[in-house]
This record gives sequence, C-alpha cells and structure tokens, in this order.
Amino acid sequence: MIGMSETTEPGDNGVAAVLTTPQAWRDFLEQYSKLYVKVRADEEELDELLDEDQLEALDQDGQVELWLGEAPAREEALAAAEERLGVRFPPGLRGFFLASDGWKRLDDHVDGAHPCGRVRWMRDSEAGSRVIETYASIPGNEDDVQLFRRSIEIARGEDFWLLDPTDAGPDGEWAAYEFAPKYGDTTRHPSFSALFRSGYESMEEDADEDMD
Repeated sequence: MIGMSETTEPGDNGVAAVLTTPQAWRDFLEQYSKLYVKVRADEEELDELLDEDQLEALDQDGQVELWLGEAPAREEALAAAEERLGVRFPPGLRGFFLASDGWKRLDDHVDGAHPCGRVRWMRDSEAGSRVIETYASIPGNEDDVQLFRRSIEIARGEDFWLLDPTDAGPDGEWAAYEFAPKYGDTTRHPSFSALFRSGYESMEEDADEDMD
C-alpha cells in the first residue's frame, strides 16, 4: 500500500565538502569505480567490465584501474540542457557533468545517472508521470506529489534520484532525494554530491564488514 512517505535527512551526509570542480569529481569517481568493482560487482558484471589482465590483477591484489563513467560533457551540451529545462544547474551537478556525462553503475535499485541531455523533469518522464499519477490518486500524498512535480530526475532504475531546484542551500546546491516507490520512502540529502557520497560510504561499510 502506498502511503505518505517519510522524509529523512541522514546525519552524516553533507559533512564532507561538496564536490564542485570537474577535477574533484574525477578524483572521487575514480575511487568510486575501484570500490564498486571490489564490493558491489558480481561475477557477471566483472566479466563485462574488466578484461583478462584486469581480472587477473583483481585476483592478485584487489586493485584495478577502471572508469565507470563517460566522457566529460561539453559546455555547449550542458548549456543546452539548462536552457531546455529552464534552470541553471548547481555547481556540484555542473562539475559532475564536466567530469563525466552520466554514470553506469550506482546500486541494485538505480541503474545509473543520466547524461545531461537525458535529464528531465520527473513529471515529463514516462516512469515519473506514472508514479505521480498513482500517488496523486491516494489521499495523504500531497507533499510527495508536489515534490515530484517540481523535481528533476537525475537517475532512475527501480528507484529514483531527484533534485529539487526550489530547495537550494546557501552554497547554491539543490536538495537531492533518493525515492523508492516500492516502499514509499523518500530520503533527503543536502546536495547531489552528498547523495552520491552516501552510496560510496555504504560500499565502504560493506568492505569493512567483509574484512571482519
């Protein structure tokens, strides 16, 4: 049953500095790629992502050079996306696109981050519009529906990653939400980079547990 979702704000998210420059994002995403392969990728994914030399290196010391992202977006493409949506992306999101125009692997419930040319309002995406229609049909979901209608969809799979341009912090970063339709849960983060970091921190916790 779908009901009013609970919005939470994890205490540790946003403590680290917001990633804004392409180089800062590049450095972080390189570490993310390495940790994803070590912690999250199953055998089928490893065969898809790595060549024979990389698989051998992974077996030996667990370290491989890998990039799960895309080529950087061109400023012209970024400006076109902003014009299409009628917004100016926050510094953290701009830095991400200028480091990698999209991302291939996030977690089991989110396939990957869209390239800037595919970023859209949630209300305009096929899956997003279905969710909004469903939630709007059930009393008590008004706050969620308003959030969905004003949010930009930055990533999607079974779950959604959303950015709310109307909720900007002093640094200009938009609030970011991880939304799980299956459970009706909406988790708030202070920025896109904080949301991305939360996945990295989750992988770090898994890695620590594997070492115990």
